[in-house]
Amino acid sequence: MKPIAGGVCAPEGFQAAGVSAGIKHPDSDKKDCALLCSDRDAAIAGTFTTNLLKAPPIAWTEGVCIRGRGRAIFANSGNANACTGGQGVRDAQETAEAVARGLDVPITEVAVLSTGVIGVFLPMERVLHGVRDSIAALGANGSPDAALAIMTTDTEPKEAALEIPLSQGTVRIGAIAKGSGMIAPNMATMFGLFTTDAALEPELLHALLLECVENSFNCICVDNDMSTSDAVLCMANGAAGLQPIETGTADYDLFKAGLLALCTQMAQWLVRDGEGATKFVEIQVRGAENRDDAKTLARSIAVSQLCKTAFHGEDPNWGRIACALGYAGVSFDINRLQIALDDVEVVHDGLPTEYSEAAAASVMQQPAFTIEVSVGDGPGACAFWTSDLSHDYVSINADYRS
Repeated sequence: MKPIAGGVCAPEGFQAAGVSAGIKHPDSDKKDCALLCSDRDAAIAGTFTTNLLKAPPIAWTEGVCIRGRGRAIFANSGNANACTGGQGVRDAQETAEAVARGLDVPITEVAVLSTGVIGVFLPMERVLHGVRDSIAALGANGSPDAALAIMTTDTEPKEAALEIPLSQGTVRIGAIAKGSGMIAPNMATMFGLFTTDAALEPELLHALLLECVENSFNCICVDNDMSTSDAVLCMANGAAGLQPIETGTADYDLFKAGLLALCTQMAQWLVRDGEGATKFVEIQVRGAENRDDAKTLARSIAVSQLCKTAFHGEDPNWGRIACALGYAGVSFDINRLQIALDDVEVVHDGLPTEYSEAAAASVMQQPAFTIEVSVGDGPGACAFWTSDLSHDYVSINADYRS
């Protein structure tokens, strides 16, 4: 597989747009409405926030994904349309109706997403204006604008694409994503929108997406808060003209590897662009009884405020890491515990090594580093990605609504 340009428009048969409708602020020209559509029938699958207060657009889009066919995804930023009751439900449906009417596609095949402030009704006049303008702006080069339009506190747009050679021919997968704060498993204040011109049945696409999300977007943390509006969606329209991918084949394995690689790239990008983040930290846990235990241990480090502040302060205080492992709720032999910061081993068989404090501090001073943990000789292993907790994170979120 190889990286290519084009984002969500790299696969055949997809167009995108991003426009400004004044949702973020009436006087703002920041893009806040994105539209992504396929020129033909497509399978669609999604994974969503598990927050009990999930926003009406999420409930609507879950229904689209259950039916398994999709032609368009419309997303707005600046307003989450969450905790808005019956009015929010009606507004989500009215948005889908406007998109369906403008594109002449079934309303049941239009997904809608919203992100931004919770508890504020959508300014529907502006939203509908954004629908009309985004339909008019659709084009094969619209991915960058769509990536801009879904941003909230992100500092940069996020888009990527891959080309994957299969036995029958070449397929492409494209993506855009947003997310900078409220980032924690499972899912986060994030969108991940994926397209592919491969042919897959909806059930298989859903199974593949679930597995890839579990090993990417569900293995990241910025601040341990889960939003009401998170979603990862993928549309597969078969425009490459190849036979449908089937399980148990080499093409299945190749496509799965490509989708996982792109999901991982986008998930890590969200962490690197985390609100106020100055560090990107990979946590590798191995030797647990199973993957779930390894993930629980890694996550305990990733979400620890004391660990995250130590990352920011560039303090190799491994005691905080060991402590987070100890209260994670997973049983392991503490006499087998090993901890290393990159290649500097600081704990061996549960005891501190004669490591160089300067060498350990030098690791922490890097913008990106790895914490390697071993808790035994079991088969369970997991990688998890997190950021530091900085003064800027507090500043950003202390006045988010203003």
